[in-house]
Amino acid sequence: MGIEKAKLHLKKWNKDSEVMIFDTSSATVELAAAALNISGNKIAKSISLYNENNDVILIVAAGYRKIDNKKFKDEFGLKAKMLAFEDVEPLVGHPVGGVCPFGVNSQVSVFLDISLKEFEYVYPACGSANSAIKLSISELEIFSGFKKWVDVTKDR
Repeated sequence: MGIEKAKLHLKKWNKDSEVMIFDTSSATVELAAAALNISGNKIAKSISLYNENNDVILIVAAGYRKIDNKKFKDEFGLKAKMLAFEDVEPLVGHPVGGVCPFGVNSQVSVFLDISLKEFEYVYPACGSANSAIKLSISELEIFSGFKKWVDVTKDR
């Protein structure tokens, strides 16, 4: 189960007990923002895309940002192609609505989008459609095992 994988991953830093579980869904930016009573841009959403080997590029970005196809192609050398719904859980390790950069499968490469840098704290999901954790940007960097910062989203 995704949430257990995420909590096990976060346990390395004694953060597993800080995972919040909601009585309502937090599967979308809007629902997560409502559950947390915060701006949607503070939600650190994870966007799952195929790479050239059909492995996964996971982009973590500010809640309302969308992938900019030109920037993505310039960065990764291929067209942005979202994972099919049925591929998300088997390839990433978390279900749709709970995708996060914690406890992901080994073929997943995590990148953080610079859109997150405007916030002191962000709130990524934790492997289920009703979970989140509050993290500083430096904590997100450490806990996500990200490869590098990228600029692949559209400006608002």
